Amino acid sequence: MVTSIAHRLDARIRSGSGGEPLITYYELSSGERTELSATTFGNWVAKTANLLGELAIGEGDVVRLELCDQAPGHWVTLVWEAASWRAGATVAAVPQMGRIAAVVVGPDWMGYETSTSTEVIACSLHPLGLGFPDELPTGVHDYGLEVRGQPDVYSGPPTSASNTAWVDEARSLTAAELADVGADEPARRRLVRPSDPWSTVKGALLTPLNSGGSSVIVVGDDSAELSRLYETERVDG
Repeated sequence: MVTSIAHRLDARIRSGSGGEPLITYYELSSGERTELSATTFGNWVAKTANLLGELAIGEGDVVRLELCDQAPGHWVTLVWEAASWRAGATVAAVPQMGRIAAVVVGPDWMGYETSTSTEVIACSLHPLGLGFPDELPTGVHDYGLEVRGQPDVYSGPPTSASNTAWVDEARSLTAAELADVGADEPARRRLVRPSDPWSTVKGALLTPLNSGGSSVIVVGDDSAELSRLYETERVDG
């Protein structure tokens, strides 16, 4: 019985199709293209969940993902969402929700070093997942630097499917409920245009993972390039 996104991801990797694309990310303005198979995505998720464990963040803790607003469709944002669920933490896509154990931000980290959050983690959003070129100040973790040394296999304890896994202004969903989102959809390769945090994670990660499909996430406006991507990426939904 599938009870969480972590179980869905594990099942995809074990199914023999773990090497096939799960997420393909395009940034049209820069020409960036990053493709992650289920296996590669799973490695990033495991490393990030292990980093959370190293920071003593786990089941029942709240991770405020500023990335949900700053870069909702970026592959690093999707990794953080899945890693938080792997660790049993709640992804907060709202500014305030009780005590926050960590806040995860993008390249514009200035000002967060004085945050009241227990941990502040900054992500460069480099195409290869690298860290910042310069050392960050005390109180701000460089995600790209610190995640690299983490194991590819999650070493934390099992978590409950009844944990609150996602909270935004309109909904609160458990880990088990997330594993049902889009599960009855056909296994398509979908093109996703990032918008609000929920619609983006639903289309870019939850539905593809739960239905056996994949996503092509495109940031930027270029009608000719979009038409080309439909063909070259074999988008069918």
